[in-house]
Order: sequence, then structure tokens, then C-alpha cells
Amino acid sequence: MIIGVDLGGTKIRAGINSDGIISDHRFTLLHSKDSLDSTLSQLKTFIAQLIKPGILGIGIGVPSIVDVDKGIVYNVVNIPSWERVELKDILEKEFKLPVFVNNDVNCFVLGEQRYGQAKNYSSLVGLTIGTGLGSGIITNGKLYSGANCGAGEIGYLPYLKHNLEHYCSGIFFELEKNTTAIKVFNDASAGDDSALAIWREFGVHMGNAVKCVMYAYDPEAIIIGGSVANAYKFFQDSMKKEMQDFLFPGSLKKLKIILSDNKDIQLLGASALVI
Repeated sequence: MIIGVDLGGTKIRAGINSDGIISDHRFTLLHSKDSLDSTLSQLKTFIAQLIKPGILGIGIGVPSIVDVDKGIVYNVVNIPSWERVELKDILEKEFKLPVFVNNDVNCFVLGEQRYGQAKNYSSLVGLTIGTGLGSGIITNGKLYSGANCGAGEIGYLPYLKHNLEHYCSGIFFELEKNTTAIKVFNDASAGDDSALAIWREFGVHMGNAVKCVMYAYDPEAIIIGGSVANAYKFFQDSMKKEMQDFLFPGSLKKLKIILSDNKDIQLLGASALVI
């Protein structure tokens, strides 16, 4: 049994992985984000609820750059007090268990490759479309983080007037359309033509993001998750149409695009860090 933790900018989720099944789910909102001591105390108390005989270790995903070997996290997104936190040492001292830390999207793609729909792929890129655009890489069957845990951050590639993340995440709806992804989703579900047109435009941008992934990594498959991915049916056609000018049609034909369907996949991926 391994504890998997997903630390976000607003919440903490956790559970126990037993043979690929998450049990004893826990969820809480993160409080006092301006205080490092307070947030660490809350995290310790939260994890302590899951400690019991038979636990082999703790894996935790965080939205930040991570020194994977030392378990130090830097500049965690939306937690201003977490500029440099020796999270591995702090939690190992607290719980006397091995602790492994990595980027949250790396945990997502690792979870899919070990336990999810991408188990048959050794070359894989995961994209999470939500508040931002995150990505993680599996190559030769192993997680690839890069020298500084920053590999695969395609969202920051320059694109149009900003970068890919600006056009391929919730930011697009807020800053370009003065609305929210959930409202456009609901309107599109009701058949609103203007909302459907916005999703088609979003799909064009996503098609260009996928081409960037293909040129950079040439994966067997791309797996897509995140809250905005729930609207995939509204943007998949325009996304795939935009991909048709990819210069290597043979690679495009072989590429598999998969939707994530496991709400626990990041917890499974975090726990897989221990394995």
C-alpha cells in the first residue's frame, strides 16, 4: 500500500494505492497559503489520516519545478509561500517513510502509463487542459523529467501574440472571450451556435499544440486530461483538421489520441513514484 497525494494551488487530494485501486479518498481545501508553516502543518495533518501499518511510502505531485533527487519544490503555482521547500526531507522526518516528489502533470502521465489507458505505450505525452496547459513525457517506458523537471512544458512555447497555454487552456476563454470554459461548455451543450464556434476556434489552437508535441517528441500516443478536456467532443474535429498539414503524414496516421477517464489517475501516478 502506497499513499498518493495531489497537492494543488487550492486543494489537496490523497488516497491509498493498493494494486492499482485508490481507496480511502481524502479531499480538503488548502488554507493560509501565504504561510509556509501553516500549509505544511495542514499537509502533514492531512497525510497523517492515511498512515497505518503496511504503508510502504508516500508519493506526491505538486504544480511546480522539482529537484526530483532531493525532493525540493520551487515556486509552487498559486501557493506564494512555497518558494523553496525541502518537501521530501520534511515529510520523511515526519512519517519515517520514503517520500518521492514530482511535478503533478508528470504524475498524471505516469499514472496513465502504469495504470490507465496508456499501459500499452512506451512513448507517450500527457496533456492536461485546465486553468493552464500542462504536459508530461514518457519515453522508452520511463518518465522523463529533464535536468530540472521542466521537460515538456510546451504551454510556454511562443504562439501567436502570447504562448500556447494562453490559447489552449481556460485562459483562452477568460482573456480572449471574456467568459469561462464552463459557461461555453454549458452553452454548447444547449446547442448555442456562438459557443460551438468558440470551441471550434479552441480546437484549432489545440491542433497546433498537438503538432508541436509531435515535432518535439514523436510519441506513439497523446493522452488528454484536465477539466477542459470534458469538452473534447466540441473541439476534437477542428483540432484534428488543423493537424492535417503535419509534415509527416505516416506519423500522424499512427498517432493515437486518448481521453483520460480515471479521476484518480494523478493519485495513482504519484504513488507510482515510490514504486
